[in-house]
This record gives sequence, structure tokens and C-alpha cells, in this order.
Amino acid sequence: MAIEIKAVGGYAEVGKNMTAVKVDDEVVIIDMGLHLPNYIRITEEEGETVVKLKASDLIKAKAIPDDEIIKDWKGMVKAIVPTHAHLDHVGAIPYLAAKYKAPVICTPFTAAVLRAICKDEKIKLPNQIKPLSPNSKIKVSDKITVELIHVTHSTPQASIVALHTPYGAVVYAADFKLDNTPTLGAKPNYAALESLGNKGVAVAIINSLYAAYDGKCPSENVAREMLREVMLDVDSRGKAIIATTFSSHIARLKAICAFGKKLNRKIVFLGRSLAKYIDAAAEADIAHLEKEGDVCRFARQISKKLKQIQKEGPDKYLLVATGHQGEPKATLSKMANGIYPFMFEDEDEVIFSCNVIPTPINKAYRAILEDALKGKGVRIFKGAHVSGHGRKEDIRYLIKLLKPQHITPVHSEKPAMDAFTELGVAMGYKEGKTAHQLLNSHSLNIE
Repeated sequence: MAIEIKAVGGYAEVGKNMTAVKVDDEVVIIDMGLHLPNYIRITEEEGETVVKLKASDLIKAKAIPDDEIIKDWKGMVKAIVPTHAHLDHVGAIPYLAAKYKAPVICTPFTAAVLRAICKDEKIKLPNQIKPLSPNSKIKVSDKITVELIHVTHSTPQASIVALHTPYGAVVYAADFKLDNTPTLGAKPNYAALESLGNKGVAVAIINSLYAAYDGKCPSENVAREMLREVMLDVDSRGKAIIATTFSSHIARLKAICAFGKKLNRKIVFLGRSLAKYIDAAAEADIAHLEKEGDVCRFARQISKKLKQIQKEGPDKYLLVATGHQGEPKATLSKMANGIYPFMFEDEDEVIFSCNVIPTPINKAYRAILEDALKGKGVRIFKGAHVSGHGRKEDIRYLIKLLKPQHITPVHSEKPAMDAFTELGVAMGYKEGKTAHQLLNSHSLNIE
């Protein structure tokens, strides 16, 4: 047996991503993520942050992966490699990584976010965090070299991970899109992916979230143009403008700032997670949003700033707030519910530059927030967004570049996994023989 892949989390589910790859007697773990709806649920039940909870509590709540299934591999782990900085890929590292005497290897932005998470949650991580530049390699053991190949996504410095082994490469393509006109950073490194395919890929584990969606995922440029129309072509004179999006979406935040400047409005960022990702982008020298306006991290700072804005006139400002999913503890919900001192007026604008994550808890929270805003006469703008996940044709092209002997889907529920398998069969793979589906705790052996 040469290569064994163990599905720990993220198989037939969205989130909680974790995969272990064993090459003879050496192991690399790729991703250690949160299941965000379960994470939100348990932290709200506790009324405290996750730092008050043990890893065992989080595993029981299905908020982080149950890594007991690889307990026999514990002493073989040579590296932990998160693909990018989203919490469903990196958020469980503070709770699980200490079990393994192995460094965490990731891009500088992901490293900065991970350090910020640990600081916020008051967790001292014993593992060394080793930043590795995009499109670089590092030898982690006698038989395994890790390569981080740059790919576009909705947060900076996302990577497709290639594990070079004596038996061919194992490629793990978590969250990705193939954006040839990104608004921040370079387009995907197609040359490196094609080179991998020419040298020999034993297996490719590929995100199949949107495998059932025809066509390609639109470029981030499309979202930028939609934002331009919403922000510049709508009469907002004398009115407040509040924008909200994913805090980790640095490219989108840069676009919001650019249009805010065209409106001659002062920019203010409100919320803890925004501050966290803005700090990480600055540390990695990707973007310096802290120079675009004030960053208010804590409740007391936010409350004080909103009082000042109310006094000077909200129409002089562009407010960028956390809470795009309607989270009750986020800034926008607290503004809408009167917890923060902000008085909405008729025809104020709230721009949701995001989609609602399709889980019952997110849908419910977002509906509650929108109802509260509408009750205050606020104009709501939705849809200025494109996904960070590739669709069917992105997946097809990636498979063509890599030419893997085996394929398997990850980061999706069963219908999307079936769509991925259907695509693979159409491309010449054989279901159950070279096109595989794994469930959590299942293994795939590549001879």
C-alpha cells in the first residue's frame, strides 16, 4: 500500500474540512476547519466564545472534525497544511493541532489569520506556524514535498495543495475558482497545474460544491461592477450607506472603499472580524485597508464611533459593518436592534455584497435582520456578489490540466457529489474504480 487517504471531515457535508494523506508511514493533514452552523449554535448556547469550550465539546457538537479516526496515525504526522484562511478550513487548528508534533504550513495571509484567531481566543498554539509563499515547495519528510499552488478564491492567497510522493502527486483542490481577471492578486497558476498533470497525479480531491451548476463561475470583476452600480448610480444624497460582506473578502472590501472615496465619504470599518482580516492583510502586505479609514474592533469603540457619526451626519460616511448573514451578535444586527446608538432613517441604504449561506440558521437570522431594517424604512440592496467556488466547467478544466488517475469530491453534500461523479464519468472515469465518493471516516487506497 503506497497512498492512503482518510476522509476526516468535509465529505458529504459543507464545512469541517479535514483530510489526512498517508504515504507509507508518513502523514500530512490538509485543512482543519469548523462547521460554521454548528459552531454558531454551540457558542450561542454557551453564551461565551469558543475559548470556554474544549475540543471534546466541539467534536461532540460536530463543530470541528472528529480526528479519533486517525489516532493510529498521530505519531506519523509531518505537517498540517491549511489551504486558505476561511474558518471552515483553518478554524479548528487552535483546538486540534496541538495533538500533533508537526508544523502548520500555509501562505503568509493564512498564517496571519491563524495567529489572530489564536490571539483572540487566548490559545497558545505549540505548533510552529511556517509561512510559505504562494507557488513554493517545502520538503516535509523523506517521501513528501508540499507545494502550494496559487489559485483564485474569495480570500487572498488560497492554494491548491500538491503532495509530491514517490507514487505520484496527491492534489487537494479545496475552495477555488478559475478567475482570469481577478481584482486582487494574480490569476491561477495554470502552468504549475499543467506541469503536475504532465508529471503524474495519482489522485485529485476536488471541491464539488457547485458541480451541478453549468458554466464557469463569474470573475470578481463582475461583482465589482455590480457594486459600482449600487453605490454610484443610486441617489444616496443625505442618506446613510452601510455595506456588509465577508470580512475575509479583501478584494471586495477594497472595491467598497474605492467607491466610497468616489462618493467623498469617510470610511469606517465596524466589527471584530473585519479588524482581524484587515490586520492580516496588512501583515502579509496584500492590502492596507487600515489606511482607508478608521477600524473599530470592540463594542465600546464601535458605540463611541457611531455616536460621533450620528452627531456629524451619517451621510458623510460609508460604514462597513460585520453581520452580512444576520448574526445576532454582529455589528449590523446590533445597529438594527438599537443595541448600538444609530438611528436609521427612511431611505438609508444597506448593501449586502454577499449571498446567504444556505443553512436554516443563516436563513432565519438574515430574515430577522432584513425585517428589522425594512421596519425602519431602509432600502436594501442584495446580489452585488459572485461566488468564490468553481462551477462545472471550472472543475472540468482543472481535471483536464491535472489528468489524475483517480478523482474524488469534497466540500459538498450528496447531490453535488453525484454531479461531480457524473462529470467524471462523462470525462472517462469509472464510477467506483477511478471516480470515488468518500464519506467521513472512509479511506481510499491508491496502489
